[in-house]
Amino acid sequence: MPHVLMIGGSDAGISAALRIRELTPETDVTVMLADDFPNFSICGLPFYLSGEVADWRNLAHRTQDDILREGIQLMTNHRAVAIAPDQQQVTAISSTGQQVQVPYDKLIISTGATSRIPRIAGLDLPGVYFLRWMGDSFRVHDHLTTQNPKSAVIIGGGYIGLEMADALTLRGLSVTLVEHSPTVLKTVHSSFGERVAQELQNHGVTVATGISVEGIAAYQGQLRVTGSPNFVETADLVLVAVGAVPAAELAQAAGVALGTQGAIQVNRRMETNVPHIYAAGDCVETWHRLLQKCVYLPLGTTAHKQGRVAGENAVGGDRHFEGTLGTQVVKVFDLAIARTGLREAEAVEAGYAALTADFETWDHKVYYPGAQPLHIRVTGDRHTGQLLGAQILGHYQGEVAKRIDIFATALFHNMTVAQLSDLDLSYTPPLSSPWDPVQMAAQAWVRQSTRTTAGEKAGAIAR
Repeated sequence: MPHVLMIGGSDAGISAALRIRELTPETDVTVMLADDFPNFSICGLPFYLSGEVADWRNLAHRTQDDILREGIQLMTNHRAVAIAPDQQQVTAISSTGQQVQVPYDKLIISTGATSRIPRIAGLDLPGVYFLRWMGDSFRVHDHLTTQNPKSAVIIGGGYIGLEMADALTLRGLSVTLVEHSPTVLKTVHSSFGERVAQELQNHGVTVATGISVEGIAAYQGQLRVTGSPNFVETADLVLVAVGAVPAAELAQAAGVALGTQGAIQVNRRMETNVPHIYAAGDCVETWHRLLQKCVYLPLGTTAHKQGRVAGENAVGGDRHFEGTLGTQVVKVFDLAIARTGLREAEAVEAGYAALTADFETWDHKVYYPGAQPLHIRVTGDRHTGQLLGAQILGHYQGEVAKRIDIFATALFHNMTVAQLSDLDLSYTPPLSSPWDPVQMAAQAWVRQSTRTTAGEKAGAIAR
């Protein structure tokens, strides 16, 4: 029987293994992972640390027993250290130091990503943490429960930084969030970033933007964080969350080509340049449907899809990864912020005649109690009318995720902005309006585009 080996047991690796078992139950499938936590929700770590998820075991998408019942062999606590493509063999070292060689017919590399390490002095001090894997969360949790910290500095205003600001505040810590960019959450428009910063401040978080952190030092039993311009803050705990980099060293050493931002280069069948070796997940570059090129955009949703594609093709299929749109949503205290597709600046850089309309309305009929405002930005091409992207900010109970998914579906099918008005969307007063906010925002974009086009024509005639 053929043997398919996965290196990595998170989203992509387990998705690949499950797909193989669905298609070819006779295939031997092995998942090798460096720790003892296959198929855990890394995205759930902030909610475990906040106390909202009381037991870390509940973060498992599937238990080890569940995975074994699928006919998948698990090699936990085995770190892959070398791949020999000519021999089709992987060398691994167990947690006890034993070296083993594992042969394969097909190999899927799903080694994920690692935390980006910024150039900051003092990152190795006790009380300074990164947050990427289950082991990281246990170290932070141990500090929270045994050291009883009263304050924290979070370096980085992206998704993890924001969620951890929420989590640590919920645990009663005084939190300062430091971000290098002018606004937090730079994946959305700066006006949205400013609203998120205000939400943080409304819940007691101190927000310092435009700060370049330079050092962390021990100071009177605490940690002192310093940066430019004129930033000094002391805290009991420091969390560094400044992004991720692909874990591609193992693949590169085996002759696998790297591409965008050092991620593993793959085609849309998730094949590498080395025969019999596939790759998927946060370690690989990702095809972008709108940009029509590869980017590095590590997302759990993408990893699941890529793993499924790699698994299918490893056993003789011909599935193609259809690409990412960068659809994301995050909850920060009472807000949910979502995006899909391109921001206006990204669209302009890609050569589109980008136009963005800002629109605000209620998430459902205002006469029904509890209506909350929704802020929607729609970006399209003013010449062709093609939808290019959308961003939504609103109360986390206001169906923000559902509505960004409508935009994402429209983008996937290359719809124009105007065609959003033709969609048959659901309505009841407690949840929406006869024209859903998505459609009202699209209509606002069409009106603005019409005015802009008319103005351009009038200007051309006058010239």
